[in-house]
Amino acid sequence: MTGENLTGHWPNRRMQDSAGHSKVRAQVWAVEAGQGRSRIDQLAVEEPLEIRLTHPRRTLAITMRTPGADFELTAGFLYSEGIVSNRADLRQLSYCVDPQVDGEQRQNIVNVSLQEGCNPELRSLERHFYTTSACGVCGKASLEALQLRPIPPISPGPIVSAATICRLPATLRAHQKVFSATGGLHAAALFDAEGTLLFVKEDVGRHNALDKLVGNAFLAGTLPWRDRIVLVSGRSSFEILQKSLMAGAPIVCAVSAPSSLAVSLAEAFGITLVGFVRGDRFNLYSHPKRIQFG
Repeated sequence: MTGENLTGHWPNRRMQDSAGHSKVRAQVWAVEAGQGRSRIDQLAVEEPLEIRLTHPRRTLAITMRTPGADFELTAGFLYSEGIVSNRADLRQLSYCVDPQVDGEQRQNIVNVSLQEGCNPELRSLERHFYTTSACGVCGKASLEALQLRPIPPISPGPIVSAATICRLPATLRAHQKVFSATGGLHAAALFDAEGTLLFVKEDVGRHNALDKLVGNAFLAGTLPWRDRIVLVSGRSSFEILQKSLMAGAPIVCAVSAPSSLAVSLAEAFGITLVGFVRGDRFNLYSHPKRIQFG
């Protein structure tokens, strides 16, 4: 097979999956041992979502996400960022309606309507528009900003066996439906202290997957997660820990490494942070008292 075979015109390269918008089908060339064949593959969908406040009218954030559970993602984002503190603060979440196209919904824009009297501080959202590392943001400032917010203290939480922690990734993988089809999505999952999977959300973005998980609980009125375990499929960053902190999770696990700032946040706020959960091993980075060995 020559290079020209790979660069020619492919009809029907992108086809909408009949099951929804989380994945699409695409024609690909699979190459192995110098031989190539055409086949249909499935790709995780990535599209922008604008979260827009209606009064005053302004964009709160733009994120690249996998469509689906957009209202949960929005609610989780709003709660994690301190824009809303309880379900009553939200009057309505709705897709933008395009008056130019017979009132068609624009499902890449979610309008947020807050209750009268809910006047959140929006300056914290400026970091979602930073594009370089030289714009005055640092880890210390981020931690100090969190410490000034009215965050409920993390509960003592459950005592969880090391064996339970080790089982979490396999349980999560077995329930990652879109990942199994595409190989291209992150996931965030909520477990009880015995390792029973309660909810799982998938997205191309790690932060979005966790926002969907938090938003699901926020809209259902089941926050904070006083006796729950959070597991993310990638690494644990500052934002992953911040969102988990706002949701009240006492134990946060990841299959990959934490960042230095994630560890600092976990230490400062009393979260047990677990990383590199693979097979029968993992690393503990903070507050190990919640993990039982032997």
